[in-house]
Amino acid sequence: MTGQAEAVPGTEVVSEAKVVADCYVDSVRLLEATRAMREAPGVDWAWALMATPANLEVLLEEGVAEGLDGAAANDLVLAVRGADEHLPAALLRAWAVLFEESGSAGAGAAAADARPADLDEALAAAPEANVAIVSVPGPYAALEAHKALSRGLDVLLFSDNVSLADEVDLKRRARSLGRLVMGPGAGTAVLAGVGLGFSNRVAPGPVGVVAAAGTGAQEVMTLLDRWGSGVSHVIGVGGRDLSSAVEGAMAEAAIEALERHEGTELTLLVSKPPAAEVAERLLGASRSKPLVAALIGLNQPVDAGPGVTVCATLEAGAAAALGALGSAEPDPVGSIDAEVAMLTTALDPSRRRMVGLFSGGTLAYEAMVIASRHIGPVFSNTPLEPSWSLPGPADAHVCLDLGEEEYTQGRPHPMIDPEARVEFLHRQAADPTVAVVLLDVVIGDGAHPDPAAVLAPLAAELVATGAAVVAYVLGTDRDPQGFERQRDEMRQAGCIVADTNARAALAAAALVNRDPALVHQDL
Repeated sequence: MTGQAEAVPGTEVVSEAKVVADCYVDSVRLLEATRAMREAPGVDWAWALMATPANLEVLLEEGVAEGLDGAAANDLVLAVRGADEHLPAALLRAWAVLFEESGSAGAGAAAADARPADLDEALAAAPEANVAIVSVPGPYAALEAHKALSRGLDVLLFSDNVSLADEVDLKRRARSLGRLVMGPGAGTAVLAGVGLGFSNRVAPGPVGVVAAAGTGAQEVMTLLDRWGSGVSHVIGVGGRDLSSAVEGAMAEAAIEALERHEGTELTLLVSKPPAAEVAERLLGASRSKPLVAALIGLNQPVDAGPGVTVCATLEAGAAAALGALGSAEPDPVGSIDAEVAMLTTALDPSRRRMVGLFSGGTLAYEAMVIASRHIGPVFSNTPLEPSWSLPGPADAHVCLDLGEEEYTQGRPHPMIDPEARVEFLHRQAADPTVAVVLLDVVIGDGAHPDPAAVLAPLAAELVATGAAVVAYVLGTDRDPQGFERQRDEMRQAGCIVADTNARAALAAAALVNRDPALVHQDL
């Protein structure tokens, strides 16, 4: 069914929504379809979504109302606003992305009908499968994950908004069955060389990664690849796993599984600092293989057992893993010290603020931890301290995680659509107090095909106003976007391009403080 909202007075802009009943589509595909519509000529706004009550409320706020009566949580909605004559073509672009066909409505419908309707049909089509990816609205996700466990499958629980009680129940049951539940909100995994969710193409190697952080997992796996090693598996366990409530249930199971895995020589655990009792159990236990724990922002000693190394940053964790394996020590500083030194003398003295605009939540967190040690409080929508919540003082340093829900309602995640940062970058260009803007550019499978093409021209505008831009590209040479090509595009725009996220944060702090030596700080 379709419906049109009333055109905006004085324009030829209209809104249209197409509803496909009983057609569940996972989050990643929805984001790809949204991007396809938004890139169509004549389109001002678009969204591919499931018709949950919260999503329907957003559509009403956007002025899309007609044609949605009776839409339910398992119904697909394609909503688009723009010039009337261009909307059918935009909808067909989304149809083609979702159903992998030529774009004709008939072919798309046939593809939708051919998709498995439930877990039993999916297993009948792929009886050799041993992992189920669950990506349904949160209220239904736990049930589907339980079904997968009952069928003897490990589970990648991509869904978020799963209750804590459901997570605890799922993971206790998984432990009793000898299975893994990765998540909820697990957006990254690499199992036996196969990337799931947002992932990077990395070389096989001796390090097994267990991560309670999505872009944290991506950062360490790409650093290991770029520094001459590789990974056996990357197991995401969800951000709450190492809390006192969940008790590190899946982190412990994953570490044990990697210790049994013949191709894994060392395990690298990535997380924010865990609950004290969880840290004692995981890090104090005797292990059959070396364990490195990169606990981002750790500020107190941890009683680690033999063969366990504890670090406070992602860079330090990856470097420690290589050191434990006898590999050469990397040089994460590279040539940025000279670039920073040059800029510290060129920046106008009135420019004293740092602004971070991140697509990766873990990268934003690590950047705030590192920068705040040198420049003081950094205010954020995901603050390190409650008193550092937005809005801060007019002259405050600010770091935004633009992947959080308040910025993604009705639009794709910024790793898929860099346009999410365009407005924010324009604001910084107009602010004469900004000394440095800090950006991450995340590439890999699931990410935008060429994020630097969007971000580099905006960075060049910022540099032209007298501000500095520090960028970090997370990826590898194997990623389809081209790691060095993305870095070159940002360099040509006048950015300082760091080799790690941690060094990018130090470079930003060095520019704020006019102290180039900061980029050499031990982490």
